[in-house]
Amino acid sequence: MHVPDGFLDASTSIATGAVAVAAVGVALRKARTELDDRTAPMAGLVATFVFAAQMLNFPVGAGTSGHLMGGALAAVLVGPWTGLLCVSVVLLVQALLMADGGITALGTNVVLIGVVTVAVGWVVFRGLVAVLPKRAATIAPAAAVGALLGVPVAAGVFTGLFAVGGLAPVDLGDVLVAMLAWHTVIGVGEAVITGLVVGSVVAARPDLVHGARHLLPARPLEIREVAA
Repeated sequence: MHVPDGFLDASTSIATGAVAVAAVGVALRKARTELDDRTAPMAGLVATFVFAAQMLNFPVGAGTSGHLMGGALAAVLVGPWTGLLCVSVVLLVQALLMADGGITALGTNVVLIGVVTVAVGWVVFRGLVAVLPKRAATIAPAAAVGALLGVPVAAGVFTGLFAVGGLAPVDLGDVLVAMLAWHTVIGVGEAVITGLVVGSVVAARPDLVHGARHLLPARPLEIREVAA
């Protein structure tokens, strides 16, 4: 999914860059409502995991490969705004230090891999937990479905951007079919990884999962006397 330099024209890259800057700016402000003594260290772990996971590619056929995008995973674990910041930091480091995605295409990659997958993953997750039984066992499957749908939606958004400002001499219909077909398969891998990771954390420490906090029992205020 990483878009390289020169794949989209300048005006499209500038437009997506502006959208990415605006989204990250809003996330920086909104993330204050999500970060606490549990979420802050968890955000560092999530960013590190997404960075490492994106280095591991799995084959999806025809010589192509896919990797975890991490939007839905990050949103469920640390909240959508903090999750967007985590994924954006990963993409920035990859672009600057590893040439994974172009510098001029960084805004496009933040929009596709960060904004779209976080937004779709979180909205789908919240919709499912609202209708499913209020049990911890539903958190991981809901996160997996969010991840499954977020990847092909990001591929569809990329196809739209390519229709507007694509520079490669490839038929738009071929781009749409290839992107949706392969990224649906990649979405399955994304769903499996997201479900396993979220399920593992929920099983061990549900209080660390932002998307599972509504299941935690309300804790009454406890006042302890300290010996003088």
